[in-house]
Amino acid sequence: MKAWIGGTLGIALLGGALAVDAASQPGGTLAPGLRVGGVDVGGLTREQALAAVAARAPAAPQVTVTAGTNAWTVGAGQLGWHVDAAASVKPAEQATAERGLIDRLQALLGQAKVQEFPLVTAVDAQRATSTLTTLARGLEQSPRNASVIFERTTKRYAVKPDTAGRRPDVAAAVKGYVAAPASTTVTIPLNVWAADRTAAQVQPLVDQGNALVRPFKVQLAGTTRSGILSELQVANLYWVRPDGIEPDEPAMKVAFGQLTGYIDQPAQDARYALKGTQLVKVKEKAGIVTDRPAAYAAFRTAVLDRTKALLVLPSRPSVPALTLAQLPDPGKLELITVGRSTYYHSSAARRTNVANAAAKINGAVVAPGEVFSFLNTLGGISASNGFVSGLIISGGRTVDGLGGGVCQVSTTTFRALYQAGLPVVERNQHSYRVGYYEPQVGYEAAVYDPGVDLKFKNDTGAPLLIKTVNDNAKSTLTVEVWGVKPARTVAVSPAVILARTPHPPAQYIVNPKLRPGAVRQVDWAQDGYNLYITRTIKDAAGVRKDVTKTIYKPWRAVYEVGPKS
Repeated sequence: MKAWIGGTLGIALLGGALAVDAASQPGGTLAPGLRVGGVDVGGLTREQALAAVAARAPAAPQVTVTAGTNAWTVGAGQLGWHVDAAASVKPAEQATAERGLIDRLQALLGQAKVQEFPLVTAVDAQRATSTLTTLARGLEQSPRNASVIFERTTKRYAVKPDTAGRRPDVAAAVKGYVAAPASTTVTIPLNVWAADRTAAQVQPLVDQGNALVRPFKVQLAGTTRSGILSELQVANLYWVRPDGIEPDEPAMKVAFGQLTGYIDQPAQDARYALKGTQLVKVKEKAGIVTDRPAAYAAFRTAVLDRTKALLVLPSRPSVPALTLAQLPDPGKLELITVGRSTYYHSSAARRTNVANAAAKINGAVVAPGEVFSFLNTLGGISASNGFVSGLIISGGRTVDGLGGGVCQVSTTTFRALYQAGLPVVERNQHSYRVGYYEPQVGYEAAVYDPGVDLKFKNDTGAPLLIKTVNDNAKSTLTVEVWGVKPARTVAVSPAVILARTPHPPAQYIVNPKLRPGAVRQVDWAQDGYNLYITRTIKDAAGVRKDVTKTIYKPWRAVYEVGPKS
Protein backbone atom coordinates (compact mmCIF):
# COMPACT_ATOMS: atom_id res chain seq x y z
CA MET A 1 0.00 0.00 0.00
CA LYS A 2 2.82 2.39 0.98
CA ALA A 3 4.81 1.39 -2.10
CA TRP A 4 1.92 2.15 -4.32
CA ILE A 5 1.33 5.45 -2.60
CA GLY A 6 5.04 6.24 -2.90
CA GLY A 7 5.03 5.40 -6.62
CA THR A 8 2.04 7.52 -7.14
CA LEU A 9 3.66 10.35 -5.26
CA GLY A 10 6.85 10.00 -7.40
CA ILE A 11 4.86 10.16 -10.58
CA ALA A 12 2.97 13.10 -9.24
CA LEU A 13 6.18 14.91 -8.31
CA LEU A 14 7.71 14.09 -11.72
CA GLY A 15 4.60 15.25 -13.46
CA GLY A 16 4.81 18.48 -11.53
CA ALA A 17 8.40 18.97 -12.54
CA LEU A 18 7.55 18.25 -16.13
CA ALA A 19 4.73 20.69 -15.88
CA VAL A 20 7.07 23.34 -14.53
CA ASP A 21 9.73 22.56 -17.27
CA ALA A 22 7.18 22.66 -19.99
CA ALA A 23 5.96 25.97 -18.77
CA SER A 24 9.40 27.64 -18.39
CA GLN A 25 11.70 26.52 -21.29
CA PRO A 26 9.86 27.76 -24.40
CA GLY A 27 10.03 31.28 -23.09
CA GLY A 28 13.30 30.86 -21.24
CA THR A 29 16.14 28.49 -22.11
CA LEU A 30 16.85 26.05 -24.91
CA ALA A 31 16.50 22.36 -24.19
CA PRO A 32 19.57 20.41 -23.10
CA GLY A 33 21.49 18.46 -25.74
CA LEU A 34 21.02 21.00 -28.52
CA ARG A 35 24.10 22.11 -30.51
CA VAL A 36 24.36 24.69 -33.28
CA GLY A 37 27.46 24.50 -35.46
CA GLY A 38 29.29 22.63 -32.72
CA VAL A 39 28.27 25.13 -30.03
CA ASP A 40 26.32 23.70 -27.05
CA VAL A 41 23.30 25.99 -26.64
CA GLY A 42 21.34 23.74 -24.23
CA GLY A 43 20.21 25.67 -21.17
CA LEU A 44 21.02 29.06 -22.80
CA THR A 45 18.55 31.82 -23.39
CA ARG A 46 18.02 32.89 -27.00
CA GLU A 47 20.23 35.95 -26.56
CA GLN A 48 22.96 33.85 -24.96
CA ALA A 49 22.72 31.31 -27.75
CA LEU A 50 22.95 34.01 -30.43
CA ALA A 51 26.04 35.48 -28.78
CA ALA A 52 27.68 32.08 -28.38
CA VAL A 53 27.08 31.11 -32.00
CA ALA A 54 28.33 34.48 -33.24
CA ALA A 55 31.46 34.23 -31.10
CA ARG A 56 32.30 30.80 -32.45
CA ALA A 57 31.52 31.59 -36.11
CA PRO A 58 34.22 30.35 -38.48
CA ALA A 59 36.40 32.69 -40.53
CA ALA A 60 35.04 33.71 -43.93
CA PRO A 61 36.36 31.45 -46.69
CA GLN A 62 38.22 32.66 -49.80
CA VAL A 63 36.10 33.00 -52.93
CA THR A 64 37.33 32.96 -56.52
CA VAL A 65 35.48 35.46 -58.70
CA THR A 66 35.72 35.05 -62.47
CA ALA A 67 34.54 37.17 -65.39
CA GLY A 68 35.59 35.94 -68.81
CA THR A 69 39.37 35.46 -68.65
CA ASN A 70 39.71 37.61 -65.53
CA ALA A 71 39.91 36.08 -62.04
CA TRP A 72 40.20 37.50 -58.52
CA THR A 73 40.46 35.87 -55.07
CA VAL A 74 38.67 37.75 -52.30
CA GLY A 75 37.49 37.03 -48.78
CA ALA A 76 33.85 36.01 -48.67
CA GLY A 77 33.28 38.74 -46.10
CA GLN A 78 34.00 41.33 -48.79
CA LEU A 79 31.12 39.82 -50.75
CA GLY A 80 28.71 40.17 -47.80
CA TRP A 81 29.05 36.54 -46.64
CA HIS A 82 28.27 36.07 -42.92
CA VAL A 83 26.92 33.55 -40.38
CA ASP A 84 23.21 34.19 -39.71
CA ALA A 85 23.10 33.49 -35.98
CA ALA A 86 19.33 33.99 -35.74
CA ALA A 87 18.62 31.56 -38.59
CA SER A 88 21.13 29.10 -37.12
CA VAL A 89 19.54 29.13 -33.63
CA LYS A 90 15.98 29.02 -34.92
CA PRO A 91 15.94 25.20 -35.50
CA ALA A 92 17.09 24.74 -31.87
CA GLU A 93 14.26 26.97 -30.68
CA GLN A 94 11.81 24.98 -32.76
CA ALA A 95 13.18 21.68 -31.42
CA THR A 96 12.74 22.95 -27.86
CA ALA A 97 9.13 23.91 -28.50
CA GLU A 98 8.34 20.56 -30.14
CA ARG A 99 9.74 18.25 -27.39
CA GLY A 100 7.54 15.35 -26.42
CA LEU A 101 6.93 13.97 -22.92
CA ILE A 102 9.57 11.30 -23.25
CA ASP A 103 12.15 13.89 -24.45
CA ARG A 104 11.47 16.08 -21.44
CA LEU A 105 11.62 13.13 -19.06
CA GLN A 106 14.98 12.04 -20.49
CA ALA A 107 16.26 15.60 -20.14
CA LEU A 108 15.30 15.64 -16.45
CA LEU A 109 17.09 12.37 -15.97
CA GLY A 110 20.22 13.79 -17.68
CA GLN A 111 19.70 11.59 -20.70
CA ALA A 112 18.72 14.31 -23.20
CA LYS A 113 19.17 13.29 -26.83
CA VAL A 114 21.92 15.29 -28.56
CA GLN A 115 20.77 17.16 -31.64
CA GLU A 116 23.23 18.96 -33.97
CA PHE A 117 22.10 21.81 -36.17
CA PRO A 118 24.32 23.32 -38.87
CA LEU A 119 25.32 26.94 -39.08
CA VAL A 120 23.24 28.95 -41.53
CA THR A 121 25.22 31.38 -43.74
CA ALA A 122 23.83 34.21 -45.83
CA VAL A 123 24.99 36.91 -48.21
CA ASP A 124 24.33 40.65 -47.98
CA ALA A 125 23.25 41.35 -51.56
CA GLN A 126 24.03 45.06 -51.33
CA ARG A 127 27.64 44.50 -50.27
CA ALA A 128 28.11 41.71 -52.81
CA THR A 129 26.85 44.07 -55.52
CA SER A 130 29.26 46.80 -54.46
CA THR A 131 32.34 44.52 -54.41
CA LEU A 132 31.55 42.73 -57.67
CA THR A 133 30.82 46.03 -59.40
CA THR A 134 34.25 47.30 -58.33
CA LEU A 135 35.98 44.15 -59.59
CA ALA A 136 34.17 44.25 -62.92
CA ARG A 137 34.86 47.92 -63.50
CA GLY A 138 36.58 48.37 -66.85
CA LEU A 139 35.27 45.10 -68.28
CA GLU A 140 32.35 46.76 -69.99
CA GLN A 141 33.09 47.39 -73.64
CA SER A 142 30.95 48.91 -76.34
CA PRO A 143 30.88 47.09 -79.65
CA ARG A 144 33.25 48.50 -82.28
CA ASN A 145 32.28 48.44 -85.91
CA ALA A 146 34.63 47.10 -88.52
CA SER A 147 36.52 49.92 -90.25
CA VAL A 148 38.88 50.51 -93.13
CA ILE A 149 42.60 51.22 -92.70
CA PHE A 150 45.32 51.91 -95.23
CA GLU A 151 48.58 49.98 -94.88
CA ARG A 152 51.38 52.05 -96.35
CA THR A 153 53.77 49.13 -96.47
CA THR A 154 51.50 47.12 -98.76
CA LYS A 155 49.87 50.23 -100.29
CA ARG A 156 46.50 48.59 -99.86
CA TYR A 157 43.34 49.12 -97.88
CA ALA A 158 42.52 46.50 -95.25
CA VAL A 159 39.72 45.71 -92.82
CA LYS A 160 40.11 46.47 -89.17
CA PRO A 161 37.88 43.76 -87.65
CA ASP A 162 34.82 44.48 -85.59
CA THR A 163 34.74 43.61 -81.91
CA ALA A 164 31.67 42.54 -79.95
CA GLY A 165 30.39 44.55 -77.03
CA ARG A 166 30.23 43.11 -73.54
CA ARG A 167 28.67 44.07 -70.23
CA PRO A 168 29.23 42.26 -66.90
CA ASP A 169 25.95 41.05 -65.38
CA VAL A 170 26.67 41.73 -61.71
CA ALA A 171 23.02 41.28 -60.72
CA ALA A 172 22.99 37.68 -62.00
CA ALA A 173 26.23 36.90 -60.13
CA VAL A 174 24.84 38.34 -56.89
CA LYS A 175 21.60 36.42 -57.28
CA GLY A 176 23.50 33.15 -57.71
CA TYR A 177 25.77 33.79 -54.72
CA VAL A 178 22.84 34.77 -52.46
CA ALA A 179 21.17 31.49 -53.42
CA ALA A 180 24.32 29.46 -52.65
CA PRO A 181 26.38 31.28 -50.00
CA ALA A 182 28.47 28.16 -49.33
CA SER A 183 29.92 28.36 -52.82
CA THR A 184 33.61 29.29 -53.10
CA THR A 185 33.33 30.39 -56.73
CA VAL A 186 31.30 33.26 -58.14
CA THR A 187 31.01 33.81 -61.88
CA ILE A 188 30.07 37.19 -63.33
CA PRO A 189 28.42 36.48 -66.69
CA LEU A 190 29.52 38.71 -69.58
CA ASN A 191 26.60 39.58 -71.82
CA VAL A 192 27.87 39.94 -75.39
CA TRP A 193 26.31 41.67 -78.40
CA ALA A 194 27.56 42.06 -81.94
CA ALA A 195 28.69 45.23 -83.72
CA ASP A 196 26.36 46.90 -86.21
CA ARG A 197 28.93 46.66 -89.02
CA THR A 198 30.96 43.49 -89.39
CA ALA A 199 34.18 42.76 -91.25
CA ALA A 200 32.25 40.72 -93.79
CA GLN A 201 30.15 43.78 -94.63
CA VAL A 202 33.19 46.03 -95.01
CA GLN A 203 35.34 43.70 -97.12
CA PRO A 204 33.57 44.43 -100.45
CA LEU A 205 34.24 48.16 -99.93
CA VAL A 206 37.90 47.44 -99.25
CA ASP A 207 38.09 45.38 -102.43
CA GLN A 208 36.52 48.27 -104.33
CA GLY A 209 39.02 50.74 -102.84
CA ASN A 210 41.99 48.52 -103.65
CA ALA A 211 40.87 48.18 -107.24
CA LEU A 212 41.47 51.94 -107.62
CA VAL A 213 45.05 51.79 -106.32
CA ARG A 214 47.21 51.94 -109.45
CA PRO A 215 49.67 54.34 -111.09
CA PHE A 216 47.73 57.08 -112.88
CA LYS A 217 49.17 59.12 -115.76
CA VAL A 218 47.95 62.41 -117.22
CA GLN A 219 49.05 64.03 -120.45
CA LEU A 220 48.36 67.50 -121.81
CA ALA A 221 46.62 67.34 -125.18
CA GLY A 222 48.71 68.70 -128.01
CA THR A 223 52.00 68.21 -126.13
CA THR A 224 54.29 65.45 -124.99
CA ARG A 225 54.16 66.76 -121.42
CA SER A 226 52.92 64.19 -118.91
CA GLY A 227 52.88 63.54 -115.19
CA ILE A 228 52.20 60.43 -113.16
CA LEU A 229 50.72 59.76 -109.73
CA SER A 230 52.08 56.81 -107.79
CA GLU A 231 49.85 54.17 -106.22
CA LEU A 232 50.23 55.85 -102.84
CA GLN A 233 49.35 59.24 -104.26
CA VAL A 234 46.24 57.82 -105.95
CA ALA A 235 45.13 56.09 -102.75
CA ASN A 236 45.30 59.47 -101.02
CA LEU A 237 42.67 60.93 -103.35
CA TYR A 238 39.61 59.17 -101.93
CA TRP A 239 38.11 57.67 -98.79
CA VAL A 240 36.69 54.20 -98.43
CA ARG A 241 33.51 54.87 -96.46
CA PRO A 242 30.85 52.45 -95.13
CA ASP A 243 28.51 53.61 -97.88
CA GLY A 244 31.03 53.56 -100.72
CA ILE A 245 34.00 55.41 -102.22
CA GLU A 246 34.10 59.13 -101.45
CA PRO A 247 36.51 61.49 -103.25
CA ASP A 248 38.76 63.60 -101.05
CA GLU A 249 38.10 66.92 -102.74
CA PRO A 250 40.94 68.92 -101.12
CA ALA A 251 43.47 66.18 -101.95
CA MET A 252 42.07 65.87 -105.49
CA LYS A 253 42.51 69.61 -106.08
CA VAL A 254 46.04 69.64 -104.70
CA ALA A 255 47.08 66.68 -106.86
CA PHE A 256 45.43 68.19 -109.92
CA GLY A 257 47.17 71.50 -109.30
CA GLN A 258 50.56 69.81 -108.90
CA LEU A 259 50.11 67.78 -112.08
CA THR A 260 48.91 70.67 -114.20
CA GLY A 261 51.61 72.93 -112.76
CA TYR A 262 54.12 70.41 -114.02
CA ILE A 263 52.71 69.74 -117.47
CA ASP A 264 51.37 73.19 -118.35
CA GLN A 265 53.50 75.36 -120.62
CA PRO A 266 52.17 78.85 -119.90
CA ALA A 267 52.96 81.73 -122.21
CA GLN A 268 56.03 83.79 -121.40
CA ASP A 269 55.60 87.53 -121.51
CA ALA A 270 58.10 89.73 -123.22
CA ARG A 271 60.74 90.74 -120.70
CA TYR A 272 64.10 92.30 -120.18
CA ALA A 273 67.36 90.43 -119.77
CA LEU A 274 70.84 91.55 -118.98
CA LYS A 275 73.34 91.25 -121.78
CA GLY A 276 76.56 92.21 -120.17
CA THR A 277 75.64 95.42 -118.40
CA GLN A 278 72.86 96.38 -120.82
CA LEU A 279 69.17 95.52 -120.63
CA VAL A 280 67.81 94.00 -123.85
CA LYS A 281 64.30 92.99 -124.83
CA VAL A 282 63.34 89.30 -124.97
CA LYS A 283 60.42 88.33 -127.22
CA GLU A 284 57.27 86.82 -125.78
CA LYS A 285 56.44 83.15 -126.28
CA ALA A 286 53.01 81.53 -126.65
CA GLY A 287 52.17 78.49 -124.58
CA ILE A 288 49.62 75.77 -124.02
CA VAL A 289 47.91 75.03 -120.70
CA THR A 290 45.19 72.84 -119.21
CA ASP A 291 41.64 73.90 -120.04
CA ARG A 292 39.95 74.25 -116.65
CA PRO A 293 37.45 73.42 -115.14
CA ALA A 294 36.57 70.74 -117.70
CA ALA A 295 39.94 69.10 -117.12
CA TYR A 296 39.38 68.82 -113.38
CA ALA A 297 35.98 67.17 -113.84
CA ALA A 298 37.56 64.64 -116.21
CA PHE A 299 40.46 64.06 -113.78
CA ARG A 300 38.11 63.49 -110.85
CA THR A 301 36.02 61.00 -112.81
CA ALA A 302 38.99 59.09 -114.22
CA VAL A 303 40.73 58.69 -110.84
CA LEU A 304 37.65 56.90 -109.50
CA ASP A 305 37.37 54.64 -112.57
CA ARG A 306 39.60 51.58 -112.05
CA THR A 307 39.67 50.93 -115.80
CA LYS A 308 41.47 54.24 -116.44
CA ALA A 309 45.24 54.44 -116.14
CA LEU A 310 45.81 57.32 -118.59
CA LEU A 311 43.95 60.61 -119.01
CA VAL A 312 44.58 63.16 -121.74
CA LEU A 313 43.63 66.55 -120.35
CA PRO A 314 41.98 69.08 -122.64
CA SER A 315 44.20 72.06 -123.40
CA ARG A 316 43.94 75.63 -124.64
CA PRO A 317 46.42 78.17 -125.99
CA SER A 318 48.10 80.48 -123.51
CA VAL A 319 48.55 83.99 -124.89
CA PRO A 320 51.25 86.35 -123.60
CA ALA A 321 49.91 89.35 -121.72
CA LEU A 322 52.85 91.52 -122.73
CA THR A 323 54.40 91.59 -126.19
CA LEU A 324 57.75 92.82 -127.35
CA ALA A 325 56.11 95.86 -128.92
CA GLN A 326 54.57 96.83 -125.61
CA LEU A 327 57.87 96.90 -123.74
CA PRO A 328 59.22 100.42 -123.24
CA ASP A 329 62.73 101.23 -124.39
CA PRO A 330 65.01 100.07 -121.53
CA GLY A 331 66.87 103.35 -121.78
CA LYS A 332 63.70 105.30 -120.98
CA LEU A 333 62.81 103.38 -117.81
CA GLU A 334 62.92 105.31 -114.55
CA LEU A 335 63.85 104.00 -111.12
CA ILE A 336 60.61 104.13 -109.13
CA THR A 337 61.69 102.71 -105.79
CA VAL A 338 64.20 100.43 -104.04
CA GLY A 339 63.86 97.76 -101.34
CA ARG A 340 66.87 96.79 -99.23
CA SER A 341 67.82 94.14 -96.69
CA THR A 342 70.92 92.55 -95.20
CA TYR A 343 71.66 88.91 -94.41
CA TYR A 344 74.79 88.95 -92.28
CA HIS A 345 75.80 85.65 -90.61
CA SER A 346 73.77 83.55 -93.10
CA SER A 347 74.92 80.01 -93.79
CA ALA A 348 76.35 78.95 -97.13
CA ALA A 349 73.07 77.18 -97.98
CA ARG A 350 71.03 80.27 -97.17
CA ARG A 351 73.30 82.43 -99.31
CA THR A 352 72.88 79.99 -102.21
CA ASN A 353 69.10 80.29 -102.01
CA VAL A 354 69.19 84.09 -101.72
CA ALA A 355 71.35 84.32 -104.84
CA ASN A 356 69.23 81.83 -106.78
CA ALA A 357 65.89 83.46 -105.90
CA ALA A 358 67.25 86.94 -106.66
CA ALA A 359 68.47 85.77 -110.06
CA LYS A 360 65.10 84.12 -110.84
CA ILE A 361 63.07 87.31 -110.41
CA ASN A 362 65.70 89.63 -111.95
CA GLY A 363 64.32 91.04 -115.21
CA ALA A 364 60.71 90.10 -114.50
CA VAL A 365 58.16 92.39 -116.12
CA VAL A 366 54.68 93.06 -114.78
CA ALA A 367 52.22 94.23 -117.41
CA PRO A 368 49.92 97.16 -116.56
CA GLY A 369 46.86 95.95 -114.67
CA GLU A 370 48.44 92.53 -114.06
CA VAL A 371 49.25 90.93 -110.70
CA PHE A 372 52.85 90.11 -109.86
CA SER A 373 53.18 86.67 -108.17
CA PHE A 374 56.50 86.04 -106.46
CA LEU A 375 56.15 82.22 -106.57
CA ASN A 376 55.10 82.17 -110.22
CA THR A 377 57.98 84.42 -111.15
CA LEU A 378 60.34 82.28 -109.12
CA GLY A 379 59.14 79.10 -110.84
CA GLY A 380 58.58 77.23 -107.58
CA ILE A 381 60.85 76.28 -104.69
CA SER A 382 62.29 72.91 -105.60
CA ALA A 383 65.63 71.18 -105.92
CA SER A 384 65.16 71.02 -109.68
CA ASN A 385 64.88 74.83 -109.67
CA GLY A 386 68.24 75.20 -107.97
CA PHE A 387 67.25 75.48 -104.31
CA VAL A 388 69.04 73.72 -101.46
CA SER A 389 68.15 72.86 -97.85
CA GLY A 390 68.32 75.59 -95.21
CA LEU A 391 66.49 76.68 -92.06
CA ILE A 392 62.79 77.39 -92.56
CA ILE A 393 59.81 77.89 -90.23
CA SER A 394 57.49 74.90 -90.39
CA GLY A 395 55.08 73.22 -87.98
CA GLY A 396 55.85 75.56 -85.11
CA ARG A 397 59.61 74.99 -85.28
CA THR A 398 62.64 76.33 -87.08
CA VAL A 399 63.77 73.29 -89.04
CA ASP A 400 65.93 72.31 -91.96
CA GLY A 401 63.92 72.52 -95.17
CA LEU A 402 64.20 73.27 -98.87
CA GLY A 403 64.61 76.92 -99.80
CA GLY A 404 65.66 78.52 -96.52
CA GLY A 405 66.63 82.11 -97.44
CA VAL A 406 64.04 82.64 -100.19
CA CYS A 407 62.09 84.82 -97.73
CA GLN A 408 65.05 87.22 -97.70
CA VAL A 409 64.25 87.90 -101.35
CA SER A 410 60.46 88.00 -100.88
CA THR A 411 60.87 90.44 -97.98
CA THR A 412 63.11 92.74 -99.99
CA THR A 413 60.72 92.56 -102.96
CA PHE A 414 57.81 93.37 -100.64
CA ARG A 415 59.62 96.48 -99.42
CA ALA A 416 60.24 97.68 -102.96
CA LEU A 417 56.71 97.11 -104.25
CA TYR A 418 55.13 98.41 -101.04
CA GLN A 419 57.25 101.56 -101.21
CA ALA A 420 56.13 101.98 -104.84
CA GLY A 421 52.55 102.30 -103.61
CA LEU A 422 51.26 99.26 -105.50
CA PRO A 423 48.05 97.64 -104.13
CA VAL A 424 48.80 94.60 -101.96
CA VAL A 425 46.96 91.48 -103.18
CA GLU A 426 48.59 88.96 -100.81
CA ARG A 427 51.16 89.32 -98.07
CA ASN A 428 51.95 86.83 -95.31
CA GLN A 429 54.07 87.31 -92.23
CA HIS A 430 56.57 85.02 -90.54
CA SER A 431 55.51 83.20 -87.38
CA TYR A 432 58.04 85.03 -85.23
CA ARG A 433 60.30 88.06 -85.43
CA VAL A 434 63.30 87.23 -87.64
CA GLY A 435 66.61 88.97 -87.03
CA TYR A 436 67.56 89.06 -90.72
CA TYR A 437 64.81 91.59 -91.41
CA GLU A 438 65.78 94.06 -88.68
CA PRO A 439 65.73 96.87 -87.81
CA GLN A 440 62.53 97.39 -89.85
CA VAL A 441 60.39 95.15 -87.64
CA GLY A 442 57.14 93.98 -89.27
CA TYR A 443 58.31 95.15 -92.69
CA GLU A 444 58.65 91.68 -94.19
CA ALA A 445 56.86 89.00 -96.22
CA ALA A 446 57.01 85.21 -95.99
CA VAL A 447 56.49 82.80 -98.88
CA TYR A 448 56.08 79.04 -98.90
CA ASP A 449 55.57 76.74 -101.85
CA PRO A 450 52.77 75.85 -102.32
CA GLY A 451 50.10 78.27 -101.20
CA VAL A 452 51.84 81.15 -99.38
CA ASP A 453 52.65 83.85 -101.94
CA LEU A 454 53.48 87.53 -102.27
CA LYS A 455 51.31 89.40 -104.79
CA PHE A 456 51.00 93.05 -105.89
CA LYS A 457 48.95 94.64 -108.66
CA ASN A 458 50.59 96.95 -111.17
CA ASP A 459 48.38 100.07 -111.17
CA THR A 460 50.93 102.42 -112.75
CA GLY A 461 49.46 102.15 -116.25
CA ALA A 462 52.79 101.01 -117.70
CA PRO A 463 54.97 97.88 -117.53
CA LEU A 464 57.16 97.46 -114.46
CA LEU A 465 60.63 95.93 -114.47
CA ILE A 466 62.00 94.21 -111.37
CA LYS A 467 65.79 94.18 -111.02
CA THR A 468 67.81 92.59 -108.22
CA VAL A 469 71.29 93.44 -107.05
CA ASN A 470 72.79 90.83 -104.72
CA ASP A 471 76.14 91.46 -103.05
CA ASN A 472 77.14 88.26 -101.29
CA ALA A 473 80.41 89.72 -100.07
CA LYS A 474 78.63 92.54 -98.26
CA SER A 475 75.53 90.41 -97.41
CA THR A 476 73.22 93.00 -98.95
CA LEU A 477 70.27 92.58 -101.29
CA THR A 478 68.55 95.31 -103.29
CA VAL A 479 65.37 95.02 -105.33
CA GLU A 480 64.69 97.86 -107.76
CA VAL A 481 61.39 98.70 -109.45
CA TRP A 482 61.76 100.41 -112.84
CA GLY A 483 59.06 101.80 -115.14
CA VAL A 484 57.22 104.99 -115.94
CA LYS A 485 57.28 106.74 -112.61
CA PRO A 486 53.74 107.54 -111.45
CA ALA A 487 52.90 110.95 -110.01
CA ARG A 488 52.67 109.78 -106.43
CA THR A 489 54.59 109.95 -103.19
CA VAL A 490 54.67 107.12 -100.67
CA ALA A 491 55.68 107.20 -97.01
CA VAL A 492 55.98 104.10 -94.82
CA SER A 493 55.86 104.64 -91.05
CA PRO A 494 58.00 102.81 -88.49
CA ALA A 495 56.25 99.95 -86.71
CA VAL A 496 53.80 100.85 -83.96
CA ILE A 497 54.02 98.13 -81.29
CA LEU A 498 50.70 97.58 -79.51
CA ALA A 499 51.75 94.71 -77.25
CA ARG A 500 54.75 92.57 -76.39
CA THR A 501 54.57 89.03 -74.95
CA PRO A 502 57.62 87.47 -73.26
CA HIS A 503 58.92 84.28 -74.84
CA PRO A 504 58.23 80.94 -73.06
CA PRO A 505 60.91 79.04 -71.13
CA ALA A 506 63.40 77.02 -73.14
CA GLN A 507 62.56 73.45 -74.13
CA TYR A 508 65.05 70.59 -73.89
CA ILE A 509 64.67 67.55 -76.14
CA VAL A 510 66.71 64.38 -75.82
CA ASN A 511 68.49 63.47 -79.06
CA PRO A 512 69.87 59.92 -78.82
CA LYS A 513 72.27 60.69 -81.68
CA LEU A 514 74.19 63.22 -79.56
CA ARG A 515 76.92 62.12 -77.19
CA PRO A 516 75.97 62.03 -73.47
CA GLY A 517 76.04 65.52 -71.94
CA ALA A 518 76.14 67.33 -75.30
CA VAL A 519 73.85 70.36 -75.82
CA ARG A 520 72.93 71.90 -79.18
CA GLN A 521 70.60 74.87 -79.73
CA VAL A 522 68.18 74.31 -82.63
CA ASP A 523 65.70 77.17 -82.10
CA TRP A 524 66.04 80.67 -80.69
CA ALA A 525 63.81 82.64 -78.36
CA GLN A 526 61.83 85.67 -79.53
CA ASP A 527 59.21 87.72 -77.71
CA GLY A 528 55.77 87.98 -79.27
CA TYR A 529 54.57 91.27 -80.79
CA ASN A 530 51.34 92.87 -81.96
CA LEU A 531 52.23 95.72 -84.32
CA TYR A 532 51.37 97.57 -87.51
CA ILE A 533 52.94 99.86 -90.11
CA THR A 534 51.10 102.56 -92.03
CA ARG A 535 51.56 103.51 -95.66
CA THR A 536 50.50 106.98 -96.81
CA ILE A 537 50.01 107.50 -100.57
CA LYS A 538 49.55 110.95 -102.12
CA ASP A 539 48.56 111.30 -105.79
CA ALA A 540 46.09 113.15 -108.00
CA ALA A 541 43.21 111.31 -106.32
CA GLY A 542 44.18 112.66 -102.90
CA VAL A 543 45.68 111.13 -99.79
CA ARG A 544 44.94 107.57 -98.69
CA LYS A 545 46.35 105.29 -96.03
CA ASP A 546 46.52 101.55 -95.53
CA VAL A 547 47.74 99.48 -92.62
CA THR A 548 49.80 96.27 -92.64
CA LYS A 549 49.29 94.33 -89.41
CA THR A 550 51.64 91.72 -87.97
CA ILE A 551 51.20 89.45 -84.94
CA TYR A 552 54.35 87.54 -84.02
CA LYS A 553 54.02 84.53 -81.75
CA PRO A 554 56.21 84.29 -78.65
CA TRP A 555 58.88 81.75 -79.60
CA ARG A 556 60.81 79.49 -77.24
CA ALA A 557 64.42 78.46 -77.47
CA VAL A 558 64.86 74.74 -78.10
CA TYR A 559 67.92 72.73 -77.14
CA GLU A 560 68.76 69.17 -78.08
CA VAL A 561 70.64 67.29 -75.37
CA GLY A 562 72.48 63.99 -75.42
CA PRO A 563 71.15 61.03 -73.43
CA LYS A 564 72.21 60.53 -69.84
CA SER A 565 75.30 58.36 -69.50
